[in-house]
Amino acid sequence: MKLPEYELPKEKVFKDNGKLKKKFYKKEIKKLQIEFVKLQSYIVNNRKRLLSTFDGVDTAGKDGTIRRILRYLNPRIARSVALPKPSDREKTQWYFQRYVPHFPAGGELIFFNRSWYNRATVERVFNFCTYEEYLRFIRQVPKFEDLIIDEGIEFFKFWLDISKEEMKKRLEEREKCILKNWKLSSLDWESYKHYDDYQKYKKEMFDLTATPYAPWIEVDANDKKRARINVMRYIISKFEYPQKDYFYEADPSIVKIITNAG
Repeated sequence: MKLPEYELPKEKVFKDNGKLKKKFYKKEIKKLQIEFVKLQSYIVNNRKRLLSTFDGVDTAGKDGTIRRILRYLNPRIARSVALPKPSDREKTQWYFQRYVPHFPAGGELIFFNRSWYNRATVERVFNFCTYEEYLRFIRQVPKFEDLIIDEGIEFFKFWLDISKEEMKKRLEEREKCILKNWKLSSLDWESYKHYDDYQKYKKEMFDLTATPYAPWIEVDANDKKRARINVMRYIISKFEYPQKDYFYEADPSIVKIITNAG
């Protein structure tokens, strides 16, 4: 099925820089938000559990994507989880332990804004973990996610990817805009300096943790609007529920499924 953005004349959908026009985006995302309300009802009525993780470099659009998904959902059963850095006590626990209490119960949708994959990326970049801790994580994470799937949880793990140039542009926007200043942390510019390290560790992470039962879903997020739409399309496409009216798949030029390990 041809995607809506390719059915219409190009000038009605895309700006000169190749990014989506606001009018098309707003119309398309509203359709998807309506579908998520239906999906929420299906999950609640059938006591299903949905768990999605969102990872990527700073400014990749994790928070914005999750907020668009949650916009019209019931906050008592659909919520975002963004954990702070681990406390001294948490540092002595099993690494995955702090994440598990936030997992969905029956009828809930949970979206992690950064996940346990911090250990394979940001913690390696900034030496927040030892190499031995990293290797233990790599050994355990496929088993951990196998348990998630075996438990019957609908599980998706997204990596939002942007170019180094786009990251710099977004960081500069955060510095200039008082409404976005709060998003800028002391580590953000340091992350930019280590962009190439992130890419190296991301590839290694994909190679070692993209299993057949829990593949990585890599999203080109250089255009935030296209990324949001296609993340939502991907999730919706994996469910059948009453009164479903949206049947488009994610754009394969934006969303890439990675399965290597296992």
